[in-house]
Amino acid sequence: MSARSPSQQPAYVLHQHDWSESSLILDLFTRESGRIAVAAKGAKRPYSQLRAVLLPLQRITVSLSKPAKADGGEVQTLRSAEWGGGATLPSGAALFSGYYLNELLLKLLARHDPHPQLFDAYADALAHLGEGDAALRAFELKLLAELGLLPDLSVVTTTQAHVDPDRRYQLSPESGLIPPTGDASLPGTLLIQLQAALLHGSPAALRQACATAPQALKTTLRGLLHYHLGHQPLRTRALMVDVQQLLDT
Repeated sequence: MSARSPSQQPAYVLHQHDWSESSLILDLFTRESGRIAVAAKGAKRPYSQLRAVLLPLQRITVSLSKPAKADGGEVQTLRSAEWGGGATLPSGAALFSGYYLNELLLKLLARHDPHPQLFDAYADALAHLGEGDAALRAFELKLLAELGLLPDLSVVTTTQAHVDPDRRYQLSPESGLIPPTGDASLPGTLLIQLQAALLHGSPAALRQACATAPQALKTTLRGLLHYHLGHQPLRTRALMVDVQQLLDT
């Protein structure tokens, strides 16, 4: 197997839209460059090899041109793309979950802001979406931490006192980790485990910790993300709710 060229980098397609009759504009999440806009010329042509490669939730390896000055340095041209290996396209609920992760990245990540550890966490989450909600919660935590939106979960934000494993705490988007003022609280022992896993950088350890209290974490993290998204609803989340209601009828 030949070594990857320095001009190539791993990437995922987060979103695409039509640019012309034969071309697409892609939103890519790359390990080295972060989220970038790319023009895929001729990708819509019937015999283009790119049609079978530029799929969401699939790891690809891309080669890009330098940004054009006429475009303000924003849009690069896709020179080549090939499948990067790994898991096949997820199905069922896991597919919706994958699109949910993509929407989070599109709305929270600034362009040209590299987050290689977040890229690795995204790849890990995609590989474990079929195992339950723990992969989603682990990625949400990693995303918030990478963007500086998650406080240290081992200390009370206002006092810097160490978290007591036998007490419960609330994670507030404005005040950080505080004593509980409502029903949405998390046990201290879980918070300590989550912080240790985040510091260690082990996706498996973070998923394992999340699996111990998935519903409580879901409620808390949903509130945090809703706040930092400017209270804008996520389309994929609404779609998942609609589909579940149809299945339950």
